[in-house]
Amino acid sequence: MTHPNSAADVWLVRHPETDWNRDRRYQGRSDRPFTDRGRAQLQAIAEVFREIPVGVIVTSGLQRTDAVAKAIGSCREYTQLTKDDRWCEVDHGRWEGLTYLEVRERFGDHAGKRLEAPCHFDAHGGETLAQLADRVARAWDALPRAVDGCCVIVSHATPIQALLCHLLQMPLDRYWQLRIDLASLTRVTRHSEGAVIQSTNRVVMTLPEVNRHG
Repeated sequence: MTHPNSAADVWLVRHPETDWNRDRRYQGRSDRPFTDRGRAQLQAIAEVFREIPVGVIVTSGLQRTDAVAKAIGSCREYTQLTKDDRWCEVDHGRWEGLTYLEVRERFGDHAGKRLEAPCHFDAHGGETLAQLADRVARAWDALPRAVDGCCVIVSHATPIQALLCHLLQMPLDRYWQLRIDLASLTRVTRHSEGAVIQSTNRVVMTLPEVNRHG
């Protein structure tokens, strides 16, 4: 049996809404500003963690995740902040900033193959889902094991989905069945024997349907 002290909570946080999320544009590595709704979500996320002991915050290093880390850490005297670009969203290459329809119009058959088999086909100049899943698994393994408080990872939809597939030993091509909304929280407890998924996709504010790409 695992000793209670060997368990460690990890919170996976998806960033708030940006203008490209609102406009349903592919947003991978691009830095885009929060909308008014996104700024409200940012404050709501910070409020959730006000009463939760946080020892380490890891971000993907983009502005939209760094802003969340700053908001969470602002009410604490000391919280270790680490940037690890392995938690970045999938690289959409030349699809960045385009809508779904624009991608289909410009990239035709290749776009169809990428959408049907994302594990094996990349966006033009981007990366495959399998490549993303590999870097996310390595980032997870690199997380500190001894933390005074929980670990918070501020990331994006696809990395969180890929990690859950990895932890659940679920086929990666079914990642889309794991919904991760904007400004949502997913809690995982790490034990020496493995990880326990405590909760997924807890949304801090109820919103209309929004874009999931980024």
